[in-house]
Amino acid sequence: MRNKFFLTYIILLIAQLMISNYFNLGAYVMLSILPIMVLCIPAGVGTIAAMFIAFATGLATDFLSEGIVGLNALALVPVAFIRKTVLCFVFGEEIIVRNENFSIRKNGLGKVAVAVLIAQSLFLLIYIIADGVLTRSFLFFIGRFLASIAAGVLISIAIVDIIDDNDRR
Repeated sequence: MRNKFFLTYIILLIAQLMISNYFNLGAYVMLSILPIMVLCIPAGVGTIAAMFIAFATGLATDFLSEGIVGLNALALVPVAFIRKTVLCFVFGEEIIVRNENFSIRKNGLGKVAVAVLIAQSLFLLIYIIADGVLTRSFLFFIGRFLASIAAGVLISIAIVDIIDDNDRR
């Protein structure tokens, strides 16, 4: 199971690199599946280990696609830090106790959407602020956040069931 998750994680990282390098959606939309990848790290993985995984994932994305080294890592580590808190808040403590993954089929679209929205929001707030919020207008910041959150949540919800293959067995 862990090897299958690791392989899926690497494939999704490559997909993120392709998105970052080849699908420029303009100045307003920053499309990232990194927050959902970190949120879907198995519940049995501790917070510190998840933070290291998020840091390595962010740095790999920064080095292989985007220009500012450390920006994705900076925004992704806090998502790993609050991962278990978000899972407990949205899905209940049982998901952590039982080391379960979440999916739309098991937990419902509404709960999954809330978890994805929280993770994407934290990631994008940190990313956009660190990317130079003081160099652009506040309206640009709001527009970029809203456009990016809309696109990111939609694609992340589709990715949830790719990451968790337990329902297909």
